[in-house]
Amino acid sequence: MLGWYPGHMNKARRQIKEALPEIDVVIEVLDARLPYSSANPMLAELTEHKPVLKILSRADLADAERTREWVAHFDAQADTRALAVTTTQARELKRIPALCHELAGQVRADRDVRVMVMGIPNVGKSTLINGLAGRKIAKTGNEPAVTKRQQKIRIDGRIALTDTPGVLWPKIEDQASAYRLAASGAIRDTAIDYLDVAVVAAAELARRYPDALKGRFKLKELPAYTPVPEADRVEADGPTQPDLLARAGFDGQAIVAAIAGKRGGLRAGGEVDLHRGAEVLLHELRDGKLGRLTLETPADIPAPPSDEPGADG
Repeated sequence: MLGWYPGHMNKARRQIKEALPEIDVVIEVLDARLPYSSANPMLAELTEHKPVLKILSRADLADAERTREWVAHFDAQADTRALAVTTTQARELKRIPALCHELAGQVRADRDVRVMVMGIPNVGKSTLINGLAGRKIAKTGNEPAVTKRQQKIRIDGRIALTDTPGVLWPKIEDQASAYRLAASGAIRDTAIDYLDVAVVAAAELARRYPDALKGRFKLKELPAYTPVPEADRVEADGPTQPDLLARAGFDGQAIVAAIAGKRGGLRAGGEVDLHRGAEVLLHELRDGKLGRLTLETPADIPAPPSDEPGADG
């Protein structure tokens, strides 16, 4: 399983736990392209009894129809509202204070609604805070975990924001989520093999958005995946890369090789530079050059284990 939990994130967890008793509402910032995978289960545990506003950031990069499905999914949960935003939609950002007041309920007239903003690294949290404040307060960047200390900001609409350092869980149990997070750039490129990430991403894109993939890279076909023979399978606790490719049904490595061939990745003698294909695919996916894409839907949320509350049985 993937582990990625720097020391400053342990500190952030303690800061969150200490500050929560004084907080009225939690804003959890999620990536609209992967709202399940970018939701930190540790945060859900810490904020169990607090009203939550789910902000689906970067909605301009996500599939609009899938985003509507996610908003409806979250709105159906108790004490939860959801709002899809982009960095350029000031009108949507202006709705956030009113939603926070609605979720907070009755707050003493002599104080602001206290709101804590949370989210995994590189999910758009600092960009959201700067948009709400109308000026640059929180540092932004394309590398995970740019924000490393707790910040407190007061904004119009009687809202007192507490920003927290980006937090990622110590162990990602769902390997499908790990690959999606890595493909989006939320996990450092050194955390999982770069080519493996691109191979799984290519297969998933072929399943969900075949026309976008073929159109962007001028591919004539998307090869199907040939499952690994049972005798050659490697024992693992969870789904392996071959399992994820079989689930998608497409040969991600062949697609990455085809992309390399189209984008200057052919070496002398006809050898294909797979790393070049991986680099092109992941950079263009992260930059939104393949169009508006969402990498998961509510139907992709794994069922809880049978021994957990709420599971069937």
